[in-house]
Amino acid sequence: MSEATVPGYRYGDSTLPASPVSVEELDKLKAAVLFGEADEAALRQAWDVLKDRVEEVLDVWYGFVGANKHLVAYFSTPEGEPVGEYLAAVRHRFGKWIEDTCTRPYDAEWLAYQQEIAVRHTPAKKNRTDHVRSVPNVSMRYMVAFIYPITATIRPFLAAAGHSEEEVEAMYQAWFKSVTLQVALWTRPYLTEGW
Repeated sequence: MSEATVPGYRYGDSTLPASPVSVEELDKLKAAVLFGEADEAALRQAWDVLKDRVEEVLDVWYGFVGANKHLVAYFSTPEGEPVGEYLAAVRHRFGKWIEDTCTRPYDAEWLAYQQEIAVRHTPAKKNRTDHVRSVPNVSMRYMVAFIYPITATIRPFLAAAGHSEEEVEAMYQAWFKSVTLQVALWTRPYLTEGW
């Protein structure tokens, strides 16, 4: 699916505000999770493995969310009825997120879109992109907790293309670092000024 046909996908949109996190601060955060050039190369290799399996990855992730009522609630009406169109729209963007995680340079443009993703989980923007009536925010605790399933479930896909164990481990560790880095950025809007 091309970027133009993914509703609500705004990577590279010049009208997005700049991230409140500077590139210099991002560099420090990258250092904190030990993310470097070798990880960027490993993620590009990971995309070669994942690009034809994105829908399978999403099936695993959506199966996990769908099996947990407290998680599917974030894609449901306040009364608890899942909103199918919302789940589908987010799925398309989630697929682009996999690609972006593996292929985009981690620069100011990337930071601006990370900020957009972040605020879409909070009352500031949740539900607006897809014009749905759902709960007002995603609990920060689940965003942090999701680091594990989004990371652990990717390894079998990375291992399925016949790469050496060392290459699989490098791709897996790079993915883990990137997901951790992104969640650190996504949780920023939950914090009050001064904290």
